[in-house]
Amino acid sequence: MAAKQDSLDPQTRDLVRFAAAIAQGYEPELRDRVAPLRSSQVPVQWVEELLLQSVLMTGYPRALVAFTVWRKFSGVPAPDDGEGLDYGQAGEWTRRGEEVCGTVYGENYRKLRDSVRVLHPAVDSWMLTEGYGRTLARPGLDLMRRELCTVAQTAVLETPRQLHSHLRGALNAGASFGQIEGVLSIVNPLLSFDQWKKVKELWRSVRDGWAPAN
Repeated sequence: MAAKQDSLDPQTRDLVRFAAAIAQGYEPELRDRVAPLRSSQVPVQWVEELLLQSVLMTGYPRALVAFTVWRKFSGVPAPDDGEGLDYGQAGEWTRRGEEVCGTVYGENYRKLRDSVRVLHPAVDSWMLTEGYGRTLARPGLDLMRRELCTVAQTAVLETPRQLHSHLRGALNAGASFGQIEGVLSIVNPLLSFDQWKKVKELWRSVRDGWAPAN
């Protein structure tokens, strides 16, 4: 396990571990993950951005618990950050969302949009503008690390369709096979044997069928 995690630099490794803990939602585990974030000097802005995107990935309840633990045990105050507060920027969020979502989904972007729109047009709009544009396109954390954290969270949350999409999304955002396997080695101990078997099979199917976009 440790050898695979060596594919991740120490800061990314500890950020991904915190991401997985957020998805678990256990306060003791979250507390245990704060000190390594500080000792390996993970940039505070990375953590803040992970917490914000966790609202999308894990829901408000888990994200708010994680925010509370981070504020209490890191000593880092809430930032004075106006990014994402002005709804007059909604048009720009949509533009950014189209770009980021297009990068993550690649050739499957249009299929995703059509599929989500069939579920509900509002969800399609919210996904693009609020999710990808307002949140995931924020400065402060690069898209590759955002996707690696999302891989960890969707694995822990047992959402295989989303995990499949974001395994591919991490590759589309520039992650290597080794980095993704490092992330999966982090979540392995958090999963049951059957859960881990499914994750491994899913990753194998993505890896073996992977063809980078030209």
